[in-house]
Amino acid sequence: MQASKSYDVIIIGAGAAGMMAAITAGKRGKKVLLLERNKKPGAKILISGGGRCNFTNQDTEPGAYISENPHFAKSALSRYTPWDFMDLMAAHGLSWHEKTLGQLFCDQSAKAIVSMFLEECTAAGVDLKLQTDVVKVGQEPSGFSIRTSDTIWEAGSLVIATGGTAIPQMGATDFGYRLARQFGLRIVEPLPALVPLVFDPQIVAGMKNLAGVAADCNVSVPHRKHAPVFRENILFTHRGLSGPAILQISSYWSHGDSIAVNLLPVEADVLAWLKKARETQGASSVKAVLRSVLPDRLADQIAEEWPDKMADQSNQSLQALTERLSAWSLKPTGTEGLKKAEVTKGGVSTESLSSKTMEVKSVPGLYFIGECVDVTGWLGGYNFQWAWASGYAAGQAV
Repeated sequence: MQASKSYDVIIIGAGAAGMMAAITAGKRGKKVLLLERNKKPGAKILISGGGRCNFTNQDTEPGAYISENPHFAKSALSRYTPWDFMDLMAAHGLSWHEKTLGQLFCDQSAKAIVSMFLEECTAAGVDLKLQTDVVKVGQEPSGFSIRTSDTIWEAGSLVIATGGTAIPQMGATDFGYRLARQFGLRIVEPLPALVPLVFDPQIVAGMKNLAGVAADCNVSVPHRKHAPVFRENILFTHRGLSGPAILQISSYWSHGDSIAVNLLPVEADVLAWLKKARETQGASSVKAVLRSVLPDRLADQIAEEWPDKMADQSNQSLQALTERLSAWSLKPTGTEGLKKAEVTKGGVSTESLSSKTMEVKSVPGLYFIGECVDVTGWLGGYNFQWAWASGYAAGQAV
């Protein structure tokens, strides 16, 4: 065991939030140690956006975040914005483009963003130690002691940026939650979020010919008053539904809830549209009419229940078809779990933290940032923006 080594700040976790906190503190003249158990820093950055990194969303606002305290994220998000991160990228010669719904992607690569952070760490004098497991964390009169396999590190401030439990195959653990409990903090139950939904085998069997089909839809959870309606693609899978709209709504879904899928969001009044089709395309089959607005396999499957021509459909029949198209009710049995979840919902309760600094109110010098906190963003760069913002807030305060 080596002799103790002292720093002003020790940060556990060299992901998006941890690196941002380290750089921000280092630039303020703090002596910073950044510890990471994986071989490389920024694991989630590297896989984001198909290797392009969906690094933020230009429409970021607090309403795009889920938390027991919906106001908690406001302070940090207001003090480090998407444009602040874009300025950082521009200073390193990186550029970006918008895809859809405000999502910004790096033109170069996700690796370029990690390289940018490493350059910033070097410039800020941050010491980065990879493949380093923390064995024990203790509180000392002068701050904190962090024991690894061969060294005891000491610091006046300790920042926990170890993320949630989503994607365990990439090294995600519950370390942050365990440490929070060690210091008496409450944990909001961690659950998979931004995750595909699965259904009863009977329902899946009825959709077996649809695996791989994508469709533009509105998806909602009708019984959740404050849950948004998301309009993006859904994707039929061998176990249920995925795609951006499903990933989004999964963060608001709970066991026992049904979801509602509107397969024709382009039509404000589906019944009126069907009645007009009956008048103008009476000789056509329902299948042919549906194929004009839906993917063929999806149209064919729905039309199995309405095999006759449009002219033969009664008002009652068209009303039933309207409900099938615009308010298809499905009850998931669960999700694909943490292995397929993009993030973890829940985490360290925000009641324990300062919204301005991310410091634990009852333990001066201890901070929690990023995904391990009970703040979960929508799909599309929102969670990275929370990582940057919360990391910056802590880095300014330590």
